[in-house]
Amino acid sequence: MKILSVNAGSSSLKFTLIELPEEKTIASGLFEKIGISGSAYTIKYNGEKVKKEVELPNHTVAVQILMKELLDMKIINSLDEIEGVGHRILHGGPEYTESTILTPEVIEGISKYNELGPLHNPANLMGAKAFMDALPGVINVGVFDTAFHQTMKEREFLYPVPYEWYEKYAVRKYGFHGTSHRYINKKVSDYFKRDDLKIISCHIGNGGSLCAINAGKVVDTTMGFTPLAGIMMGSRSGNIDPSIIPYIMKKEGISAEEVVNALNKKSGLLGISGVSSDSRDVEAAAEEGNERAKLAIDMYNQRVANFLAMYNNLLGGADVICFTAGVGENSKEARQDIISRCASLGLKLDPERNNTRGEFALISSDDSSIPVYVVPTNEELMIALDTMALSNK
Repeated sequence: MKILSVNAGSSSLKFTLIELPEEKTIASGLFEKIGISGSAYTIKYNGEKVKKEVELPNHTVAVQILMKELLDMKIINSLDEIEGVGHRILHGGPEYTESTILTPEVIEGISKYNELGPLHNPANLMGAKAFMDALPGVINVGVFDTAFHQTMKEREFLYPVPYEWYEKYAVRKYGFHGTSHRYINKKVSDYFKRDDLKIISCHIGNGGSLCAINAGKVVDTTMGFTPLAGIMMGSRSGNIDPSIIPYIMKKEGISAEEVVNALNKKSGLLGISGVSSDSRDVEAAAEEGNERAKLAIDMYNQRVANFLAMYNNLLGGADVICFTAGVGENSKEARQDIISRCASLGLKLDPERNNTRGEFALISSDDSSIPVYVVPTNEELMIALDTMALSNK
């Protein structure tokens, strides 16, 4: 069966058409700058890439064009071939703890948590509605970034703040990148043919989080109430002293929202280096002698290493450590530096094995205390698999 995996942003729509159970990617693409000038779309199919500039006033039009192109490019012969659409949804709150068939009532229920994910949730739901209109009668499934983490115990997901904040306003750690961490757990568990593994999944890219998993259940993860918490990221600060917020408000004469915006979009690698939020640009600047870029990389890698060591302790010793996402899959330098900072745990990489990009590979040495792997993530496949599973019920 053919399933569309969709990730709708506020001005974008990313899709992958997957054939199941073969797990074969048929086509993929991206609609950009929806609702703003300069809009365009790219579709990759059969080794070729088609790019067109076209006016995209909203997501509904983008979906209509996508359906037409799938037919015109003969990617499918009929819209009836699409038997399900799976949607990445950022935040399901405490209520949506697993992938769910989307109905108007469910979408209304999810929208209650839009204020917990204001940049993503409304756009995710907008995309879902557009596909539900374009493909009436086809199952649509919501797959939540937060769902996998809902096995955390209160000790990990509660903040040490007044308890009534949790009772009244659902203030707690939710965690994100859950679909990616769940895929890593599945891939590694299948590889070792074990369902009892203790895994540390390091999803490090422009956004980043680590996840401690025990026998398929999340023990803890670094992102929190929002994706701003945890490790330092491309443009996000990660954990900071919250007292900084009112301090900067007073000093700069700006609002709390403006400070939080700066912590989300002007901090992290970008804020420290002054170069870019892209680690590749920062690494290049560091190699050219830029001291702030060197400092940014030093801070970034140390924070990842700190959480890695903490999660190894939390699990009572991990069985496997995995690197995934943009930096994790592609930067041998970042992996080497992070693991070298965990030498006290007995972790060691093999330089030759570590010389890999974007493929499943063992990168640790034979005498490493814990095996370390690169595991390319595939959130789109996970979304498609969930959609297929629910369509068969």
